[in-house]
Amino acid sequence: MSYETLLYETDGPVLTITLNRPDKLNAYTAVMGAELADAFNRADADDAVRVVIVTGAGRGFCAGADISGGAGAFDAKAEGSVAFAAPGQPRQTGGGFVEAIFNCRKPSIAAINGAAVGVGATLTLPMDIRIAAEGAKIGFIFARRGLVPEAGSAWFLPQLVGLPTALKWCLTGRLLSAAEAEAGGLLAEVTAPDQLLARARDLAREIADNTAPVSIALARQMLWKFAGQDSPDGALSIDGHLSMVLGAGPDVKEGVAAFLEKRPPNFPGKVSSDMPEAWIKAR
Repeated sequence: MSYETLLYETDGPVLTITLNRPDKLNAYTAVMGAELADAFNRADADDAVRVVIVTGAGRGFCAGADISGGAGAFDAKAEGSVAFAAPGQPRQTGGGFVEAIFNCRKPSIAAINGAAVGVGATLTLPMDIRIAAEGAKIGFIFARRGLVPEAGSAWFLPQLVGLPTALKWCLTGRLLSAAEAEAGGLLAEVTAPDQLLARARDLAREIADNTAPVSIALARQMLWKFAGQDSPDGALSIDGHLSMVLGAGPDVKEGVAAFLEKRPPNFPGKVSSDMPEAWIKAR
């Protein structure tokens, strides 16, 4: 399947999704949102995909919503609107990318190669690792456009950087340097621009080559689910049981054998069929 606004390219276990409107600095449209949701849902269902990288074509990552339609760009009733939903109405199809990224059982890496502003910044928040090129700018600029933080970012951003930093960034709405975003905890790394994709691929292969797909799916979902809770009780109520279930299964046996035999593991478990029933019910 081909997309209008994305490139979808696999290299072994690594899928790279490229936002592909370089003449518009990959500005977000409703079509892009719908296509992102579809791409992540495809990745989730494909056992051959172990890790997803998202980057931008050209010199920008995503310069925010496409406002070429003028002042009505965010009016849900206007033609060509990029609004997620009309007031009081269910989220439009294009907004499904947040849930698709967050619920995807494959880890995702945002490789931010240039400006990531507004929705261009918030669409990276449900991803698991964010790295950026030196010189990239990131901005939660909603208040400067008369808007509020969207795409669930009022929840995601404080989870990632803490409430004081999230407040400072959203209330000023100013552009952040990659160095400031890294210091604030939003970015895991900052690299030279010509090394960004290579570094993202190195991280992706480190995950794909050394870890069990089912373990990774569970780990990312558990960390997101329990990190914001007030106590460890939720995690303690399920992690012991999951350890017992996995401990009796083929993945753990393969992982231990590979370690003892000093060879790469070949985990048999598949996310599509082998997620523990206890976790499915707990969610």
